[in-house]
Amino acid sequence: MADYGKMKAEFEANGQDRVFAHWDRLTREERDELLADCEKVDFAWLAARWNEFTNGAAGIDLSSLQPAPIVELPRNQAEGGKDRQAIAVGEELLRAGKAAAFLVAGGQGTRLGFPGPKGCYPLGPVSDKTLFAWHAEQIRARAARYGKVIPWYIMTSRDNDAETRRYFTENGHLGLDPADVFFFMQDMAPSLDFEGRLMLASPSRLAMNPNGHGGSLRGLCSSGALADMRARGIEYIGFFQVDNPLVTIADPRFLGWHVLGGAEMSSKVLEKNAPGEKIGVACVLNGKNAVVEYSDLDEATMNARDATGRLKFWAGSIAIHIGDVSFVERVGGEALLPWHQARKKVAYFDGEKTVKPDKENAVKFETFVFDAIPFAERSVNLEVRREHEFAPVKNAVGVDSAESSRLLLSNYFGEWLAAAGVDVPGGAGRYGEAITIEISPLYSLDAGELASKVRPGGFLPGRSLLLG
Repeated sequence: MADYGKMKAEFEANGQDRVFAHWDRLTREERDELLADCEKVDFAWLAARWNEFTNGAAGIDLSSLQPAPIVELPRNQAEGGKDRQAIAVGEELLRAGKAAAFLVAGGQGTRLGFPGPKGCYPLGPVSDKTLFAWHAEQIRARAARYGKVIPWYIMTSRDNDAETRRYFTENGHLGLDPADVFFFMQDMAPSLDFEGRLMLASPSRLAMNPNGHGGSLRGLCSSGALADMRARGIEYIGFFQVDNPLVTIADPRFLGWHVLGGAEMSSKVLEKNAPGEKIGVACVLNGKNAVVEYSDLDEATMNARDATGRLKFWAGSIAIHIGDVSFVERVGGEALLPWHQARKKVAYFDGEKTVKPDKENAVKFETFVFDAIPFAERSVNLEVRREHEFAPVKNAVGVDSAESSRLLLSNYFGEWLAAAGVDVPGGAGRYGEAITIEISPLYSLDAGELASKVRPGGFLPGRSLLLG
């Protein structure tokens, strides 16, 4: 543990000794907590971030911005043939055990009114199985299909690490071998008030925030996760976030296109549903493949149309990526990603109690994983269908809520049944409104597998159906 006297002197020299204001009233354990937080403060890094914030971000120069090349959904037999070739390549790599699943799961269910890790949120349309269980079943089913383990790497946060690990232990690691589930905790970054001062979350803890999903790359390096992958012969990492139950984990189509394209990092994209949809756009910026966050686009760029009337920047990125192990090693090991700033409401200790402010009072610093794309020699953007791959759970109600996600899942499974010849009430695109349907990945991973298990011509009675 750090020496208190030396630590306090260093913080005094940098004008930050106020964090020790309550030292005399702390227990030994609390003092150890505070010193552990303070050890993580890099004053050179802090000065650079504060300088960026106070001088004002210059913003992104959009003058060179162009639409990115996209592997679009197949529209004819020839394009379908290329897609099948990619799937075959991806399936061979899965049979060879070359792919891993990587989940970013540091969030809490606060916005959902749920007291725990977001991955523990009950989301199954009929079963109420958790997001973690939903992903685990898909990993188990795909591993069984291809006869190889798909190791699962999970990045937690300081706020939910212990509870996440406990959930997996108490639930038998959701049917997976514990040796094939690797947890590591995301690094934290200190928050600053608008005067550049470190803040206390409690008398014994600094106010800190997770360093953004871009921190996952560095975390994979520093945690030993990449070393574990190397030992297993893993070459490709599939990145996804905990709040999207429709993600296709270890997707052979995506893996195949990534490899055929000679890419180092690739992304899944979909057609934006409106110019201002709050997702980043795949583009070419300064001659490099990139993703630009929606908030960095001006109105003219956001609304620009091509000669056909289609949005010029129509391809929205949905936080699903593949990265080569060697690429993640290089980018994460060298900490190449830029830092972004965000004005936020940050709870703080005022000397008497913890205060939850009702307006922005601090700046947080974070990195974005898509900022690694310009460092890749080549990158593939693969179009997917929104209704097949994107059902995020972010809000308590309305758009991107648990309710909308369950409806999207139910409707997707209705499509599978209808394609298999089952008479599903509701009609195309609206099955989920008429009947709640859930199909476990352990029962069927896709529509083709389901078609081999059900009898055409049947009619679905009742208000809900659970298969598996």
